[in-house]
Amino acid sequence: MSDILLSLSGVHTHIGSYHILHGVDLSVRRGKVTMLLGRNGAGKTTTLRTIMGLWRASAGAIALDGRAITDAATPDIARMGVAYVPETMGIFSQLTVRENMTLATANGRFDETRLEETFGFFPVLKTKWNDRAGLLSGGQKQMLAIARAIIERRRLLVVDEPTKGLAPAIIDHLIEAMNRLKQAQTTILLVEQNFHMARSVGDDVAVMDDGVIVHRGAMADLAADEALQQRLLGLNLASHQ
Repeated sequence: MSDILLSLSGVHTHIGSYHILHGVDLSVRRGKVTMLLGRNGAGKTTTLRTIMGLWRASAGAIALDGRAITDAATPDIARMGVAYVPETMGIFSQLTVRENMTLATANGRFDETRLEETFGFFPVLKTKWNDRAGLLSGGQKQMLAIARAIIERRRLLVVDEPTKGLAPAIIDHLIEAMNRLKQAQTTILLVEQNFHMARSVGDDVAVMDDGVIVHRGAMADLAADEALQQRLLGLNLASHQ
């Protein structure tokens, strides 16, 4: 079995007349957290949406566990075990936490063991189980969005900026949850602007600029090299605690 769960090779994406991705090469290792970093507008969200089939690659290849998914429909990709948490979270505000979670199950029924594992990652959801999701705080909504993605066992979790707009204490809780997911051998591709989180949970890192990957390596190496951070991202991790 290959160490690589997800691979992108020479992927281009056009949105209307705009050429957004210019030949993206990216590998996500099985059981690891891969950080996708870059300045605003670099193409990170477009990369995630292209992986999920929400936008079509105009050239190149995407493979999941060696199987081509470049032209697969989004529902088919989801059925292959890929869960996506968009930046907007996609919470159904009028439904309860329980109803939101039920919609994410395969057959409308919970595996009780998996449900308790999920509550272990996000205990507050158990106390809010019958509350309308629209009444949750921003951090609680993000926890619900991630919990929905993992309520069924997934091969790959794709998450877009989960800490955006959240207070530092909530970010620390998400870091703890992500690290527990990692300990459970969950494979995660994570776009993040909070570099404290990136350093705390990332195993591997790919940095994007203008629609291409310009750096690949270990997250720990990037976190330790302020000059490289400045060159690639225009900032350093030490100033983003």
